[in-house]
Amino acid sequence: MNDIIRKGKRLAFLLRHDEGYQFDEHGWREVSDLIANHGYTMELLDEIVETNNKKRYEYSEDKTKIRARQGHSINVDVELKETTPPDILYHGTAKTSVPAILKEGIVKGNRLHVHLSQTEETAVNVGKRHGKPYVLRINAKQMFEDDIMFYLSNNGVWLTYYVSPKYIIDK
Repeated sequence: MNDIIRKGKRLAFLLRHDEGYQFDEHGWREVSDLIANHGYTMELLDEIVETNNKKRYEYSEDKTKIRARQGHSINVDVELKETTPPDILYHGTAKTSVPAILKEGIVKGNRLHVHLSQTEETAVNVGKRHGKPYVLRINAKQMFEDDIMFYLSNNGVWLTYYVSPKYIIDK
């Protein structure tokens, strides 16, 4: 595996799931910690942040801190703003997961939010990571009208806490 990809995957863990680190309330981690204790250089972090196709990471204004924009299993507030979603959003998953989703809904698992995509293409790419991809269409308009909150992360991922089966259009 390419070193940048390997280091990028490690960074995803360190910024979203590392229970041994004391993040600030907004999920920021000191860049100096990553350099001193985890084998990163500033140049490598810059390359990972700039080349990540999902734009997962962001620096603080002074570049002394870094955080993931979403996908955390640790309880942090990445300062998401409630936003009105488009009428339809998409959820990419593995085809083998569809029966359980149609029964139980889309659950966040160990993450803080369910992740939804604005395009079917993005959802297909997400689904491929889990097996043979399957895309579910979500009636986000009805969810929002039913007072279910949505957030839009800085990199375009739509977030909510749970999607009931009644909002899944494709059944």
